[in-house]
Amino acid sequence: MAEGNLPGPIERRGLMLVLSSPSGAGKTTISRKLLEREADLMLSVSVTTRPKRPKERGGVDYSFIDQAAFDRMVENDEFLEHAMVFGNAYGTPRATVAEALEQGRDVLFDIDWQGTQQLTEKARDDLVSVFVLPPSTGELERRLRARAQDPEDVVRGRMAKAADEMSHWAEYDYVIVNTDIETSVTEVQEVLHAERLKRDRQKGLRDFVEVLRAGS
Repeated sequence: MAEGNLPGPIERRGLMLVLSSPSGAGKTTISRKLLEREADLMLSVSVTTRPKRPKERGGVDYSFIDQAAFDRMVENDEFLEHAMVFGNAYGTPRATVAEALEQGRDVLFDIDWQGTQQLTEKARDDLVSVFVLPPSTGELERRLRARAQDPEDVVRGRMAKAADEMSHWAEYDYVIVNTDIETSVTEVQEVLHAERLKRDRQKGLRDFVEVLRAGS
């Protein structure tokens, strides 16, 4: 290949990056920082039946719908995954994710282990999963209370469920302990950058190598 006649970036297929953790372990903060730093990463906006929290925006943080509308989407097989979490339904619309992956964009999922299992069954080749652990149970409870978003009974319920959620760590490709948020974000970025280079995700690699071999 002649110098000065270099090709553009090799075309690749996007991937689905899943972050899961017990509530309060830090996955949402990590997700927000990743989206700020990774231009090719977009958030999968889940559909949910739960009430909107202060400062949340419909269509940005979640798409808020009622249970009847959610049930119709389930019947029409419009979700990649869906689950009930603390009495509310959550789901990931299929069409927008499929379009993004074809365009070479990566899609970030902030979902629990149930949703991750469904994604594993339906789209394992596109999936990269990361489980985020807290440094201690005491720190997890402190973070939950510091958010001041949930009443006391909800906090107790989240703490009671945390042990079960953490038992699923071995089902994930990668596990990090979120002691320091900046370190954790960097670790997830390293995973993302390495996974983008997987041979099977680089759709244009075969043609690129053929051009190299031809000496063009």
